Amino acid sequence: MKVIFLEPAQNELDDSVIFYNQQLEGLGDKFLTEVFKAIDLIQKYPNAWQQLSVRIRRCLVKGFPYGVVYVISDNNLIIIAIANLHRKPNYWLDRLT
Repeated sequence: MKVIFLEPAQNELDDSVIFYNQQLEGLGDKFLTEVFKAIDLIQKYPNAWQQLSVRIRRCLVKGFPYGVVYVISDNNLIIIAIANLHRKPNYWLDRLT
C-alpha cells in the first residue's frame, strides 16, 4: 500500500515536529516516530480505526493529542491530516474536494 500525504497534512507533520523539538530537544523526533508507527498500523489494519464517515478514518497517535486522518483509495493510503485533536473538529474537511 502506497502512502500519499496531502500537502497540508505534510505541512502539519513538519510544523508539529518543529514545534515539539522547540519545546524539548528530541520530542519532535519522538512525535514523528509515533506518527509513523500509527501509519504502519493503518497499513496493516486499515479498517480497524475510528470511522469518521463512510470512507474517512482516524488513528490516534500514541502519547500525543493527534490523529492520522486518512482514506484508502485504490490500494493507496491517503493522509488527509495530521490532526491536532485540540483544534476545531473537522477543520480538514475542505481538503477532500
